[in-house]
Amino acid sequence: MKKFLALLLALVMVFALAACGEEPAAEESPAAESPAAESTAPETEESTAPEAAGSVYYLNFKPEQAEQWEELAAYYTEQTGVPVTVTTAASGTYETMLTSEMASSDAPTLFQVNGPVGLNSWRDYCYDLSGSDFYGELTSDDYALIEDGAVLGVAYVIESYGLIVNTTLLAEAGYEVSDIQSFEDLKAVAEDITARSDELGFAAFTSAGMDGSSDWRFKTHLANLPIYFEYQDRGISSTDAIEGTYLDNYRAMWDLYINNSTCSPSELTAKTANDAVNEFTSGQAVFYQNGSWEFANVVGEGKLSEDEVTMIPIYFGVGDEANQGLCTGSENYWCVNKNASEEDIQATLDFMYWCVTDPVALQAMTGGEGAMPSGGAGMGFAIPFTQAPESANLFVQLDAQMTAEGKTPVSWNFTTMPSEEWKNGVGTALAQYAANQTDEMWQGVVTAFVDGWASEYALANG
Repeated sequence: MKKFLALLLALVMVFALAACGEEPAAEESPAAESPAAESTAPETEESTAPEAAGSVYYLNFKPEQAEQWEELAAYYTEQTGVPVTVTTAASGTYETMLTSEMASSDAPTLFQVNGPVGLNSWRDYCYDLSGSDFYGELTSDDYALIEDGAVLGVAYVIESYGLIVNTTLLAEAGYEVSDIQSFEDLKAVAEDITARSDELGFAAFTSAGMDGSSDWRFKTHLANLPIYFEYQDRGISSTDAIEGTYLDNYRAMWDLYINNSTCSPSELTAKTANDAVNEFTSGQAVFYQNGSWEFANVVGEGKLSEDEVTMIPIYFGVGDEANQGLCTGSENYWCVNKNASEEDIQATLDFMYWCVTDPVALQAMTGGEGAMPSGGAGMGFAIPFTQAPESANLFVQLDAQMTAEGKTPVSWNFTTMPSEEWKNGVGTALAQYAANQTDEMWQGVVTAFVDGWASEYALANG
């Protein structure tokens, strides 16, 4: 009898321990609670996120997606227990912040460079990604920074920019998008809208703000066009000495922006990125120079509807304009800090792999309204990875459509600009010229562009 009772007691203890060891049912992710994300959000147990030691510190370059990255990082931590910290540099301050953070005891494990020129400053910090699962998901080495067989950076997003158009306002002015096939067409439409602005109740262009949140649109993105066309003429992809062949076209476009906008040219130094997007979404202007990353800021509840907007090329008065496409490329290359601990490097590689393979992460990166785990708007990226779905971003889709129609995209050559100081010099000169539009003041832009390029290139390259 005693043996029987002992056996019975042992069995009871075994079952009790087994019950204690059972994992609780997985909680639904925030994405599963959102009706907008319900159809595509995966069950928690299907996540590709690993259980790993270490932590991730991501210094993000893109303020437009700061909130989405913070949310996605928190979701990843919730799923895996791996801490992920996201810090976003303010517009125009990334290089300064990266320099400061890399010198700290808690340096970023994941950071960004803008391309080959940016890599020059950070090459010695870059971990070789060539053997990683993350790199294995890349669709083409065209999107990688490779030196002597080492993969030092990978572009995680391909973007396009041009002129975002409020088609409703354009129609009210008596025009269709098809009426604009060249710089001269754009100029005629813009100047006609300006001549009738009191009657129409809106301007041609949003303000070309030259504060730090907005000036990159003109000292970098607009400045890409004279560089691109010069490179095309010379058959080169970079140079130590830009010639400035197409700076007259740069001036003509800048004149068009600043003299046909929502504000006077003298006000531009005080105008911000928020001013421009608010002017556009509130119906104060027809045209707004920006990119595919801005889609969620101009389309959605309380903004414009998708059928009210489109994007057209920045026509520059050069070449076969009718067959010119959008400006398309990347200045967002992920790099892993090789000086981080082995555990943090592995945790960072795991996070990167999860971002480009997990259904929740892919939806967040490529989706539009309702794509985030919380039900908020996704990032709307086009990403160059094998498992990526088609982006829900209209502007990304328009770029693909134009390319399929045989239009030639304008490549991103501003990644070859010699330094941030060069950009700042051009930006300062543009702002000064806007306030006093004389040939003498424009010569200041030419000097900053051409002479500044040579001197900054020499400083950067010895």
